[in-house]
Amino acid sequence: MRTDDFDFELPEHLIAQTPIDKRDNSKLLVLDKKTGEIEHKHFYDIIDLLDENDVLVLNDTKVIPARLYGIKEGTDAHIEILMLKEIKKDEWECLVKPAKRVKVGTKVIFGNHDIEAICTSEGLEGIRNFKLNYVGILYEVLGRLGEMPLPPYIHEKLKDQNRYQTVYAKTEGSAAAPTAGLHFTEELLEKIKNKGIKIEYITLHVGLGTFRPVNVSDVTKHKMHSEFYMMNEKTANVLNEAKKNNQRIISVGTTSTRTLETIMSLYGRFKECSGWTDIFIYPDYQFKAINALITNFHLPKSTLVMLVSALASKEKIMKAYHEAIDKEYRFFSFGDSMFIK
Repeated sequence: MRTDDFDFELPEHLIAQTPIDKRDNSKLLVLDKKTGEIEHKHFYDIIDLLDENDVLVLNDTKVIPARLYGIKEGTDAHIEILMLKEIKKDEWECLVKPAKRVKVGTKVIFGNHDIEAICTSEGLEGIRNFKLNYVGILYEVLGRLGEMPLPPYIHEKLKDQNRYQTVYAKTEGSAAAPTAGLHFTEELLEKIKNKGIKIEYITLHVGLGTFRPVNVSDVTKHKMHSEFYMMNEKTANVLNEAKKNNQRIISVGTTSTRTLETIMSLYGRFKECSGWTDIFIYPDYQFKAINALITNFHLPKSTLVMLVSALASKEKIMKAYHEAIDKEYRFFSFGDSMFIK
């Protein structure tokens, strides 16, 4: 299976640079994964596509202001880091630019010595681990110093930082938003609950695994970076009951999907647990947890477009993507939505 098989031509003007005014007014392409039939709606119509027996699973991770700009001690070189994940207390894996200037023992100063980061190890492709020294609560310090880590294809300044958070974001620790959830409003979630649909939450802190490009020609040779996930007992019980009763489990986003599929693959059922996942889902994968997926439109040749192709087949996804391009759907993080049912 070739990475190039998941390539497609995307006009640059369809890469959404800013969020639309109302979250749930985005377009919604509905794809029947069995028949390939396509419908065009708006996201607020999702309530009509959900049945009262469905369980909706959302990722409640909260994006932290994880991009920091600092000065290398001794040379005053400018260093940018993106904090990806906490490996142990106050030790973080980071993506560094320019990485060649940062070796083991390098100290980088942020703000007026608000954070001092000492490099403890060097990894591949710009990855470095840092021990962070600071006074107070880290996320409060980051709130003063850090920037929201928008993806590199977004060039516009984000006026309202909350638009890169879901309305239900709660558990801090993510380096990127679980963007499928950006379309939900509090009002829409309330309507969904009132229809009798169960809404459950898991946590996956989005890191490099989700957005790192595939740099190998053979899909099966790609290695995902690991990301931290959690599921509580209440959610596990609701999902096990849903499985037993053949109810639809609808995942909101690829991050929720990877969490649910990881847990089912490990234990054969849902259970309260936490851990690190590097699961890579691509065609011929047999889904064990989810029945349907709400997702955005993803980058060509990305692990995310491979995941949705595993759920609905590459042919159906590529047909849907080409129709979305023809109808001027907006792509990527601030773009439109897709429901694979």
